[in-house]
Amino acid sequence: MPAAVVGWLVTAAGIQWQIGGVLAVLCALLGVAAGALCWYAGRLRQPGWRLMGAALAAASLAGAGFGWAVALRTASLEQHPLTALYGTTAAVTVTPSESPLPAGARRVMFRATLQRLDGGVASGRVVVFASGAEFGEVMVGQSMAFRAKVGRPARRDLSVAVLTATGAAARGQPGPVARAAHRVRARFAAAAVRVLPDEQARMLPALVLGDTSAISVATGRDFRAAGLTHLMAVSGANVTIVCGAVLFSARLVGPRVAAVLAGICLVAFVIVVQPTASVLRAAVMGAIALLGVLSARSRQAVPSLAASVLVLLALAPHLAVDVGFALSVVATAALVLIAPIWTARLVAHGWPRSLAAAVCVAWAANLVTAPLIAGISGRLSLVSTVANLAVAVLVAPITVLGTAAAVVCGWWPAGAYLLIRFTGPELWWVCHVARWCGAIPAAVVPVPGGVAGAVGVGAAAVLVVVCWRWRWCRRVLAASALCLLAWSAAQVLTAWAGVGAA
Repeated sequence: MPAAVVGWLVTAAGIQWQIGGVLAVLCALLGVAAGALCWYAGRLRQPGWRLMGAALAAASLAGAGFGWAVALRTASLEQHPLTALYGTTAAVTVTPSESPLPAGARRVMFRATLQRLDGGVASGRVVVFASGAEFGEVMVGQSMAFRAKVGRPARRDLSVAVLTATGAAARGQPGPVARAAHRVRARFAAAAVRVLPDEQARMLPALVLGDTSAISVATGRDFRAAGLTHLMAVSGANVTIVCGAVLFSARLVGPRVAAVLAGICLVAFVIVVQPTASVLRAAVMGAIALLGVLSARSRQAVPSLAASVLVLLALAPHLAVDVGFALSVVATAALVLIAPIWTARLVAHGWPRSLAAAVCVAWAANLVTAPLIAGISGRLSLVSTVANLAVAVLVAPITVLGTAAAVVCGWWPAGAYLLIRFTGPELWWVCHVARWCGAIPAAVVPVPGGVAGAVGVGAAAVLVVVCWRWRWCRRVLAASALCLLAWSAAQVLTAWAGVGAA
């Protein structure tokens, strides 16, 4: 874990301030000092200091490696041919790596990999803005050639340029994997529309495959206010549920065969839902855990999480400054480090274990992600914990049934329709919980954005956790929550009764 933390910090600082080389030198010097400490503690027979020196040396070595890597990467960006074309127009060919997102009226935005520039071979990550009417449907993995205005990236995330398309795109032939993934997503969305009511049909592909293209503005606003947006972004929870359902077959085929089947399902699932930051993190962590099953070694969550961070930062260093990746990692760390401790304390006070685990998982995840969300959006949801508790037990059946329906919808439509019908009541409840919680007057409160908001909300979260051990503090917080609930209920009832209306 120290190596993962140092590698992440060095990579993020190297990208943001372009000081990777300096950090690499500092880490190398620190590694030499840590090695000397380890050697000296060994001579003095001090195992504690020797272990500390070894851990510090390993973390410093990782930091030096990541520092040099990000320094080389940022240097290559400055010498990229596109940097000389800022403000001009060029002919480019790109391959989308993620599904497009709305970017204003009739415009879409998607990330892509540059393939060709003015007829020559090129590479690099780019962000593309285009007219939705001219570009039509964007398929991940299908190359697109067009003329675009080249601009400087708005933020430092190892992107080479921002491309604004000035015309229609000539499409290439997508590969078989991209075609198969697109076909699965399209058939699944069509099957949902045929079986479920409108709102539920739009929500099912979002919850199962992360396809939010059909989500309405009002539904998205309700989910943001209720703190349920993470359900529409496929993350580690979905990967865990899918792999866990396959591993459940270990009773029939044995643990090793089940682990192999889970690995195959993991690869297929990542391809279909598209390898976003949280999905990649969860996939790598799941792959490491599956290797532990195959090698008959014990699986540990924290080492798997740290190893997945190291592997992903080595392969895709831009994840170090990706907000989705940070939210996914800190939420997972809270679930494996904080939630079990809190659960054990509640069980010791007489709580049922299942209820204690559900409450602690929701509270821990929201507590550690709230500072990041506040810094990004400038808002803080006060109902997210309650909303997540209300829908927690329904996420697994929706994911399992929806994933099974997506698998069989191509060759057995009737079976897919039946599976999708069983998700109807769960989807109805999730949508209404989001609507009810989002309609509460005090559901969302404004907070300062940026670093100030993140630090302020983080300090408040730490203060709540520290003060929770005192009974008077728990009573004050409970009284404040009841007052807030009463005020919100009064506002809702007043609006419902039309009091004060002209």
